Amino acid sequence: MYISQQLKNQSISEYLLYMWQVEDIIRAYNLDADRISAEYIPLFKLDAEKAKELAGWYESQIEMMREEDVTEKGHLQINNNIIILLNDLHSQLLKSSKHPFYSAAYYKALPFIVELRAKKGESQEKGEIENCFDALYGVMLLRMQKKEISTETAAAIEHIAKFIAMLSEYYKKDKTGELEL
Repeated sequence: MYISQQLKNQSISEYLLYMWQVEDIIRAYNLDADRISAEYIPLFKLDAEKAKELAGWYESQIEMMREEDVTEKGHLQINNNIIILLNDLHSQLLKSSKHPFYSAAYYKALPFIVELRAKKGESQEKGEIENCFDALYGVMLLRMQKKEISTETAAAIEHIAKFIAMLSEYYKKDKTGELEL
């Protein structure tokens, strides 16, 4: 909860990846709020009041996951809405002649997006932005598991990460009214 609030203001992409991780943590604890309160929240070494707040936040996330039937896979609608907003902004940025560096970053990342999509057998159902987040999240999980990442994947992720970081910066500017399209 505290980390998510901070990330949401700093970087929408980091926030989204964090929220996907929260969903997976909740699944790892079998959507058991009591286990999360007893085993996971103490790792943060919070005072009793903050620990109680955080437990309540996890309970609300669990409730939403159950209501939206994403207990085994998928993402909460509030997280999917961010992808939708980012897709919309992405389309607007590509159409705008005012942001050539964004278009350049996208076209540098595009071959890697297409290649990763082909390797995973992804359908066109998922948009390119979600594919980018899937790739970033997948590599994040591999790093957490201390698994090897191929040179090709590392190069692809570098381009994708730069592109998504730029999109996140434009999102932030759009939210503050600083972005001209």
